[in-house]
Amino acid sequence: MSTPVPVQRSTSTASVLRQFYALTKPRVVQLIVFCAFIGMVLAVPGVPGWVEVQRAVLACVGIWLVAGAAAAFNCLVEKGIDAKMKRTAWRPTARGQLSDRQALIFSAFLCAAGSALLWFTVNPLTMWLTFATFVGYAVIYTVILKPLTPQNIVIGGASGAMPPVLGWAAIRGDVGPEALILFLIIFLWTPPHFWALALYRVEDYRKAGLPMLPVTHGNEFTRLQVLLYTFILFAACLMPFIYGMSGWLYLAVAVGVSIGFTGYAFALWRNYSDQLARKTFRFSLIHLSVLFAALLVDHYIG
Repeated sequence: MSTPVPVQRSTSTASVLRQFYALTKPRVVQLIVFCAFIGMVLAVPGVPGWVEVQRAVLACVGIWLVAGAAAAFNCLVEKGIDAKMKRTAWRPTARGQLSDRQALIFSAFLCAAGSALLWFTVNPLTMWLTFATFVGYAVIYTVILKPLTPQNIVIGGASGAMPPVLGWAAIRGDVGPEALILFLIIFLWTPPHFWALALYRVEDYRKAGLPMLPVTHGNEFTRLQVLLYTFILFAACLMPFIYGMSGWLYLAVAVGVSIGFTGYAFALWRNYSDQLARKTFRFSLIHLSVLFAALLVDHYIG
C-alpha cells in the first residue's frame, strides 16, 4: 500500500521543476547565451587556450543564470498580462501553478548565484554589465517601458543586445568596438523581430492593455517601420566585414540573410497577412542565428 506514495512525490517534484525551468524562458536564454558565446570567441584572436575555454564555460553558465533570473522576474511581474494572452497563458505564474513568493525567490537565487559566479570566476566588469542587463530588462523594460510607450521594444532592446558585449568583456575584460558593432546589430534587429510578432498577435496585446506599435499606430504604420528597420539592419550587418572583424564568407552570408529578411518585410508591407507576419517573425530568428554562426565559422577559417 505504501508503494504508490514515493512515485506520486517524484512525479510532483518533476512537475514543479519543469515549472521553474519554464520560468527561465529556455529558448530565449539559449539565444542569449549563444550570442554571448560568439562575443567570447571573437574576443580571442586565434584558437582559445585552456584558460579561455574555462572562463568561457563559467561565463556562459553565469550569464545563463542571470538571464534566467530576469526571465523569471518578467513572468512574475507580467502574470496578469500573460494570463490574457494565448501565447503566454501557459506560463506557470499566469496559471497560478507557482506563487509570487516562489517565483521571486527563484529569480533572486538565480541572479545571486550567477552574479557571484561571474564576479569570482570571470571578472567584475562582466558581472556588473550582466547585472545591469538584468535591471534593464526586468525593471526598466518590463515594469516601466512596456506598459507606457509603443517605443518600449526600441528602448528596451538595449538590454537584449547586450549578450555579445558580455561575452567580449568576459574574455578581454573591456568593451571594444567589435563588441559594440555586435550590440548594434542585435539592437536594430529587435524592433522588426518583435513588431512582426505583434502584428499577428495584435488582439492579444490590445486585450492585455499593452501599447505595442500595432495597437497604438495601426497595422500599416507598423509594417512600414518593420521594412525601414530591415534596411538599417542590412547596413549594420555589413559592419563586421567593413571593420575587419570578418571575411568574405561572413559577408556572403550576411548579404544573403539580410536580403531574405528585407524581402519578407517588403512583402509584408505590400500585402499583409497573419501567415506572412508569422513567417517574417520566424525568419528573423533564422536571420540572427545564421548571422552569428557565420561570424563564428568565418573567425576560424578566415
